[in-house]
Amino acid sequence: MRFNALIPELGVTDLAKSLDFYVGLIGFSVAYDRPEEGFAFLELGEAQLMLDTIGMGRTIGEDEPILGGGINFQLEVADLASIVARLKAAGWPLVLGPEERRYRTSEGEKAQRQLWVRDPDGYLLRPFQPVD
Repeated sequence: MRFNALIPELGVTDLAKSLDFYVGLIGFSVAYDRPEEGFAFLELGEAQLMLDTIGMGRTIGEDEPILGGGINFQLEVADLASIVARLKAAGWPLVLGPEERRYRTSEGEKAQRQLWVRDPDGYLLRPFQPVD
């Protein structure tokens, strides 16, 4: 297993709800977990994410009342339509989209289909699929 140089670890309030969202709706898989610590390491393509239940294991900042905040995670996916279908079937509210947007980058203008959705703890996730 190869670990990315930067892997976000999200403090969550309910690991089961977070796994339902990230695995069941978004399409991540559990690479490994430590249930006794309320921890799971997830992968989707080359993306990696750690979930750590607040109050179990070694969570830092458990006295902080605000989760999610202003951060959002852009996540490249191979099949955005499947994610949209699963979210709609589950009745999960979308913040924005799906939409097609164009962004200027250092490599020129790039187009992508994307949506914005919050996880159970308020973290904003932006799955996207590049458009040719």
